[in-house]
Amino acid sequence: MTETQGSAPTRRSLIGWGGAGLALGAAAAGGAVAMTRTGEDVDPTAAETGAAVGFHGTNQAGIATPVQDRLHFAAFDVTTTDRAEFVQLLKDWTEAARRMTAGKAVGEGAYGGLAEAPPDDTGEALGLKPSRLTLTVGFGPSLFTRFDLSGRRPDALIELPTFAGDALDAARSNGDLCIQACADDPQVAVHAIRNLARIGMGKVVIRWSQLGFGKTSSTTPDAQTPRNLMGFKDGTRNIAGTETDRLKKFVWVGEKDVDEKSSWMVGGSYLVARRIRMHIETWDRTSLQEQEDIFGRDKGEGAPVGKAKERDEPFLKAMKPDAHVRLAHPDSNHGATILRRGYSFTDGTDGLGRLEAGLFFLAYQRDVREGFVRVQRNLASDALNEYIQHVGSAVFAVPPGVRDKDDWWGRTLFSKEA
Repeated sequence: MTETQGSAPTRRSLIGWGGAGLALGAAAAGGAVAMTRTGEDVDPTAAETGAAVGFHGTNQAGIATPVQDRLHFAAFDVTTTDRAEFVQLLKDWTEAARRMTAGKAVGEGAYGGLAEAPPDDTGEALGLKPSRLTLTVGFGPSLFTRFDLSGRRPDALIELPTFAGDALDAARSNGDLCIQACADDPQVAVHAIRNLARIGMGKVVIRWSQLGFGKTSSTTPDAQTPRNLMGFKDGTRNIAGTETDRLKKFVWVGEKDVDEKSSWMVGGSYLVARRIRMHIETWDRTSLQEQEDIFGRDKGEGAPVGKAKERDEPFLKAMKPDAHVRLAHPDSNHGATILRRGYSFTDGTDGLGRLEAGLFFLAYQRDVREGFVRVQRNLASDALNEYIQHVGSAVFAVPPGVRDKDDWWGRTLFSKEA
């Protein structure tokens, strides 16, 4: 990332980036972007050129944006009880995110400031390209028990019910808020979360985080469909970033979806994050035929049962009743459709000689009750359940995008005039 240096030490250099309010001025927000916010007119070499994704927009980037290769997701708990201090943090975070997504250093940079004070940027992204970094913020149900927000919690921001087979670890679940960092360079994504956590020190603390690689879903379905750690293509009929009608129908919260208390969510979405452990050693000893029956697709082409090509319309009744594709398909769920942005993960071993690996599932939808909950309940009889287990879970309200240089994350929720 490009280093930005001030001509002389400032008060912020002395007290650190998070210790004072930030001016949301145009000077810090500059920098052209080389890529649009959705799948339209995307430069096919964007990943190679390290292009930037526009930060401003009606909706937050990182949802319908073409899926990047790497993820660092972090859930935070709020430690401050001061509403004004928390609002200032959101403004500070927005300014830092605006700079980092444009390939700039945070504040006055990692060097060149006052030697006696910590630098504004940690520096590990110096010289790196933006790598299509997107930063997406969401607010968990527990946040609405703070700062006199109980009257503004949307009805759609539910506590997820317990599903069949859940073995949730409280240490890897929930959170007052989250930040999803996606990029084509893992160091760029980690740098972003690290610096936002540093800025939030004393006001928020990381509750849990997850690194991801090898996207398992795509919002650019014309490209090659990625595979999960079980070796199967995932997300064949995922919503594309160019499908504005489907995004409006299934992903973005509209005027008709809100009441007075939740009007701040127009242009936003709801995110479900699930950490799904895969018992890959057992899976690897399963016959090819059984694997294909479990998914309802062949492993090579990804074609549905009885079809020749991956994108051929599936004939659900040709699949076994407990096939994953059959149970997850919108036709089996009253039309319920979600936008997925999942990633694979491996986190060492489980102490029993098995890889701690699986899928970090991310799903965006207009209403969690009509999206994830409906589909997940229908998956109770999924044959795949023998090989997977949901071990972490969280749900967040993702507010609308930051409109311009004077806007900030969460303004519609926290500002009375919004």
